[in-house]
Amino acid sequence: MTKNAGVMGFPISHSLSPRLHGYWIEKYGLDASYSAREVKPEDLDQALTSLPEICRAEGMEFRGTNLTIPLKEVALNLVDELEPSAAKIGAVNTIVLKEDGTRIGRNTDGVGFRDSLADHLDINRFKGGTALILGAGGAARAIIYACLEMGFSKILITNRTKERAQELVKDMGNGCEALPWEERSETLNQVDLLVNTTSLGMTGQPELDMPLDGLRKEAIVTDIVYVPLETDLLRVAREKGYGTVDGLGMLLHQAKAGFEAWFGVKPDVDEALRAFVLQGLHKK
Repeated sequence: MTKNAGVMGFPISHSLSPRLHGYWIEKYGLDASYSAREVKPEDLDQALTSLPEICRAEGMEFRGTNLTIPLKEVALNLVDELEPSAAKIGAVNTIVLKEDGTRIGRNTDGVGFRDSLADHLDINRFKGGTALILGAGGAARAIIYACLEMGFSKILITNRTKERAQELVKDMGNGCEALPWEERSETLNQVDLLVNTTSLGMTGQPELDMPLDGLRKEAIVTDIVYVPLETDLLRVAREKGYGTVDGLGMLLHQAKAGFEAWFGVKPDVDEALRAFVLQGLHKK
């Protein structure tokens, strides 16, 4: 029976996940399919409940789904088991359906960020280091989780609304500190990793005002935005000689765990995949 998974969100037409997973399904010759489904938050429980039967009627076995905005937090109360990553981050981006119907909630964004960095550098260099996180939304939570896992000893969180940064510090625990937005440049001389988790700099959004004067020369600059692939932050960092990592790798790597759980194959993230997904970006 064809194994089926997919992605749910509202809206969902922008998602690159069908192209990404479709590439892997074809590459590995699997009897599988991956579908985009537009689902409103209030309809998520019904969708998860009805899809196994709907898929069965179509000759498919529903194995689970990815979740994107605005469903990640809603799903916390709709799964039977929460893996530690999802519980700590406070969001579910992947649901795996076990044979007995049990719903397992995961969050793979953090490991996606970590593995994206690992494609470009030895992440052991960050043990005992300092990270500066711009933004305090859901993506920031996942990246802070990853930074704690990588062994950073200090994680500075700055956000235009300082209360959100303070709330994040309270939730994420040891090693995290809130930094006023207007002081975001004053600690650059101690920063080993600078991460923009805001939408600033994305196509159609205001630019990010983040001077890099004083940033340690060994520091790495990364941005979770991938439209454009090289944001102004990354361009300026590159021109100043800093190592940079774009946001596309996080998208690709976060997808691996779900694909393996649903379809039984651990997929590769390589240059051919990047090129294929980038083609999809350019068509949007």
